[in-house]
Amino acid sequence: MRRREFIALVGGAIACPVGVRAQQQPGRVPRIGYLRLTSASDRPPLLEAFRQALRELRWVEGQNIVIDYRFAEGRLDRLPGLAAELVRLKVDIIVSAGTQGVTAAKNATETIPIVMIGVRDPVGTGLIANLARPGGNVTGVSGGAGLEIVAKQLELLKETVPKISRVAILSNPTNSYHQLAIGEANTAARSLDVQLQLLEARGPNEFDDAFAAMANERVGALLVLSDIVFNNHQTRLVDLAAGRRLPAAYGIRESVEAGGLMSYGPSFLDFYRRGAAYVDKILKGDKPADLPVEQPTKFELVINLKTAKALGLTIPPTLLARADEVIE
Repeated sequence: MRRREFIALVGGAIACPVGVRAQQQPGRVPRIGYLRLTSASDRPPLLEAFRQALRELRWVEGQNIVIDYRFAEGRLDRLPGLAAELVRLKVDIIVSAGTQGVTAAKNATETIPIVMIGVRDPVGTGLIANLARPGGNVTGVSGGAGLEIVAKQLELLKETVPKISRVAILSNPTNSYHQLAIGEANTAARSLDVQLQLLEARGPNEFDDAFAAMANERVGALLVLSDIVFNNHQTRLVDLAAGRRLPAAYGIRESVEAGGLMSYGPSFLDFYRRGAAYVDKILKGDKPADLPVEQPTKFELVINLKTAKALGLTIPPTLLARADEVIE
């Protein structure tokens, strides 16, 4: 081993006692519980962004931290049991993405710090008291800059397809944020002179019925509310929309990369990187109750011109000029 590599290895190994002196026993390697509703294969760049950010903060998995992974494989009913497993392992922090996972973690423990990633409305859903001083054991990165993001998505969809009069909204009834978002969408729809058709799906086994209802109601476009289950099955939703020739807007860029028409929302890669910073602070002794919850700072409008052409749509030049990325 070269001298420079040896120094780097030793430097990583001694980072743990310094970082966790405030709350860890001497010599004890901190354990992080990582809880997700989806599978390990779902959007791997997000998890890698989290690990890379930890490495940049000198927390190296297998050297000075241990990460215990629990994936519910899309089954909501498994989350409480998996969260309880992490509590029994006496992890020092639980990291979870999405409203459902964070809710399960909070229900499992009132003492272990929880770092949330991408929860759309943590105050409205009761996970924290307020953004500035969350109180309790939950902090992290909020996934939405208020409910107005849903209004913005609907507005962009109307700008893309000006003649639409009926828009379907696909929501997940197990996601408490969606109930709040639908109220905001109704308000926006009135100002845009659009009627909404509200449809629900808890998982992929209910997608076909939801799209059949869209056909029966003769909707002209679709807004898919951002949800960890929907995000995990983005390709299936995109294919169903394409099969019905429905212009559709989504909350994540990966849906557009998979063939969806457009997306507008915060950067999830940014969420995961910033989530690692919370882990670092808590391991160094900060209390989650005192760490303000951060809101999104980076938003992306992504448009797929190939899909627009297939749907017979011409994207307004003004909209293309505002796009962060145009897929051709």
